[in-house]
Parts: sequence; C-alpha cells; structure tokens
Amino acid sequence: MKVAIIMGSKSDYPVVQKAEDILKHFNVETETRIISAHRTPKVAEEFAANAEKNGFEVIIAAAGKAAHLAGVLAATTPLPVIGIPMKSSTLDGLDSLLSVVQMPKGVPVATVAVDGAENAGILAVQILSTKYPELRQAIKDYKQKMAEDIIKLDEEFRTPDEEKVIVSDK
Repeated sequence: MKVAIIMGSKSDYPVVQKAEDILKHFNVETETRIISAHRTPKVAEEFAANAEKNGFEVIIAAAGKAAHLAGVLAATTPLPVIGIPMKSSTLDGLDSLLSVVQMPKGVPVATVAVDGAENAGILAVQILSTKYPELRQAIKDYKQKMAEDIIKLDEEFRTPDEEKVIVSDK
C-alpha cells in the first residue's frame, strides 16, 4: 500500500501534511515530493510514467492557481489521481478548483474540495480498500467512530445541566 503525494510548491505542505497524517493513520506508506507541472514538466512526466513500476497505487496531487499538476500526472499514468486544488491568493482557490476538475474526456482526476487534503487521504484509502480487505474494515471503523463522536457531541449539547462545549468539525 503506497501513495504518492505530489505538490507543486513547498508552500502547499501545511495542507498536504493533513493527507499524510490520514494515510499514516491507516498505515499506508507515503512518499511526498515537490514537482511542478510548469517548472519541471519532464520530471512530472517521468514520475507519473514510472509511478506504477515504483510501487505506487494512487497519486494525490496538490497545486494552486493554474493547478495543472494533477492533470499532467493523470495524462501519463494509469493509476488513479486525486487532485487537491489549493487556495491561492487569486480567487480564493476557485481558479485552482476549476483547473483540477475540468479535465478532458479520457483523463479523469478525482477532485476534492479546495484545501481538502483530509478527504484526499480518505479517498485514497477507500480506493486502496478495494484491494486490501484490512483497509476496508479500517475505513468502516473510522466512519463509525466519526458517527459516534457526533452522536456523543449531540447528546452533550442537548443535556441542559452540563456545560455546553461547541466543537467545530473542521
């Protein structure tokens, strides 16, 4: 079980690290790289062309602004590619979202929300779980725990005698 996480810029790492954390939680091996679709296109193409041979099963690609990284990788590999559009100073990430999601026929990129690294990690685990039964059970357990946590918060919130604590689910 091995996932490549490619980011277009080092500045993307604080968001990308959240995908790493999810994958580590599920004991999925990761390799994180900085590869630019525009500044190092040959490196991007070579990485994608060799990704399957190098043991990767899913690629997560994070990029902002023009955000062509996921598409460049998807054009060159048979592996599933998950794009994370990054929020940039321009258009609050809408430009990135449109760049990642608007792929031509035959070159799909699964796309999560702007800065949605956690969901990229979970989606990678779900894709891998079609091959690895232990991941299928682990993702079921993860989702069950999320449900239990919300039910517990709801119960605490509805209890009038206790101090109410509001916790964001971000």
